[in-house]
Amino acid sequence: MAFLLRTFVPLFLQVCVLSWSAWAKVELTMHESVEVYLGDSAQIPCQYSFTNADNEPSIVIIQWFVRAAGDNSRMRIFYGDDSQQMVDNNTNYSGRIEVTSDQQGTQLTIQDVKLSDEKEFFCQVNGMAAGNAEGKTHLRVFAPPEAPVIEGVFTGISVTNEVPSKVASCEARNGFPKPNITWYRNGMPLMSSPGHVNVLTLVTRDFRDFYSVQSTLEYKVAKEDKDAHFFCEVSFFVPAAIRTVESNSINVTVHYPTTMVELWKESPQGLVKEGDTVELRCQGDGNPPSPFVFNREQDPDEDLESRGDVLFLSPVSRKDSGIYQCRPLDTDDYADVKGEMQLTVHYLDPAVVVPKDSEVMLKGEDLIATCNALSSLKTSTVWYKDGQQVGSGNTLHLRDATYATTGEYACEVTVPSLPALHTSGSVHIIVQGGAQLVGEEQEVQLEEAAGRMVNLSCEAQGQPLPVINWNIIGSQNWHEVVNQANRHIAHSVVSVKVTSDISALCNASNDMGTEVKAFSIKAIPMVTSTAPFSPAEGSGVIIVVIILCLLLLAILGSVLYFLHKKGKIPCGRSGKQEITKEKTTKDDIVVEMKTNTKNEEAVLLKAVNGDKKGPNEQVTAG
Repeated sequence: MAFLLRTFVPLFLQVCVLSWSAWAKVELTMHESVEVYLGDSAQIPCQYSFTNADNEPSIVIIQWFVRAAGDNSRMRIFYGDDSQQMVDNNTNYSGRIEVTSDQQGTQLTIQDVKLSDEKEFFCQVNGMAAGNAEGKTHLRVFAPPEAPVIEGVFTGISVTNEVPSKVASCEARNGFPKPNITWYRNGMPLMSSPGHVNVLTLVTRDFRDFYSVQSTLEYKVAKEDKDAHFFCEVSFFVPAAIRTVESNSINVTVHYPTTMVELWKESPQGLVKEGDTVELRCQGDGNPPSPFVFNREQDPDEDLESRGDVLFLSPVSRKDSGIYQCRPLDTDDYADVKGEMQLTVHYLDPAVVVPKDSEVMLKGEDLIATCNALSSLKTSTVWYKDGQQVGSGNTLHLRDATYATTGEYACEVTVPSLPALHTSGSVHIIVQGGAQLVGEEQEVQLEEAAGRMVNLSCEAQGQPLPVINWNIIGSQNWHEVVNQANRHIAHSVVSVKVTSDISALCNASNDMGTEVKAFSIKAIPMVTSTAPFSPAEGSGVIIVVIILCLLLLAILGSVLYFLHKKGKIPCGRSGKQEITKEKTTKDDIVVEMKTNTKNEEAVLLKAVNGDKKGPNEQVTAG
């Protein structure tokens, strides 16, 4: 019964379609191909629409079919209409597919895609009287191959071989679809070329439908290939792209005779100086490398002891300078093949300073010191004193020597082009002269309160070192608190108690002279905050007070008399009196008198024009 349904229903639908095709049509759209990785899910959409909007179908039948490439027969895997959705049984897609539909179309989803799923999938839409259509999509499945593995030929290949020799093989396994292999030399692709490049390819396909490709490169090597790198590249398809993976690179061992030799200094870098360890390396263009013999040009018959292709010289001196040569031992046909180089060992002899060691000079004299060192290169000389640069060049001029000239003078000789070469020397300069006090003041005057302690400082320089003595007049209470000597300077400090005026002398002397510095200290009496009472001073104060009182009484009497004459003060009345005028001026005087129970009178006077004082009213403190 199922067979009859599957046979006659499509036939019936086709007949209906032929009868309705004149006035109905279905527009159906599908991708030409869908690409997916092995094991992923594939979605194949099928979009459709009915052109006759007035005759929308009441039922739409959707069927999906599959057909293998190169096979004309196809197999249905899904049927669906408005009433049922059915996945056909007993197919490779039973349980792996799902179909979803809406008004715009349908979509077939295939789970866990396999290599065998690379086929054509047909979508058939039947709208009965509204029309029908069919489309197809080719599902392409991709499985990237494993990384290519390259194996080189590790035995040497001679340039004398007349035909191409096997260089390496490369294999890419388990890919789908079939990957391709390309060979490269130093990044450039190699194309087959008769007599020069041959590429042999072997392709296999296993029971799982995976492809494996093995490629063998045959190549005619030349001497230039000794440093060449070969690798293979596998290219394969992936969804919407082509990818490539490179193998590791290999180097081919090429055998060829030595035709050229080079000799150079491996170490040290730069110029060579005495005491260095020198490494000379010899290299030829032959392969395998030939052993070498070393010699000096001035002694061609004397072979120098070496280690393979390296000659060590340690430690070198200036006598090791010369031309060195190396020759390969496997070049009977190339007797003149050799390498050579000039070795120069630079040197710097110890510095010679004149005067030597030390030199004594008198104050005010001039001196010329020289510093020289024999060298194979240009030198530079700098003079230092106490870490400070005082000159440059081989000659140092010391003019008008002072005590400050005394000291150690060091010369440093360097080689600018070879800083590791340097030497130094020194000379000690001693300037002799009489004692000389430090400081411009030869006489110092001071004032100090009596009873205080004052420190007097004296510093002198000279060679021989001066001795400082003190002579203090006016105080017996003094002692020395500092007595120091530093190189050619002596320093002394005394502490003196000021009891009266003091004269102090600092005597600095040595065998060559004496200088004196004088200190004059004036003692100031101590002043206390409260002075004792003196009768003379007390009498003076009393006299001043009496005079001032008399002056005040005289002024008061004059004012009272004036007011009495003007009638401003009535006499013989008791009680309070107020005297007023119709118009008051600034010269008016207002007097208010009160009488209390004891008949005492108080008078308040105000004098506006009484600001000026006479000469007899000023007081001068004596």
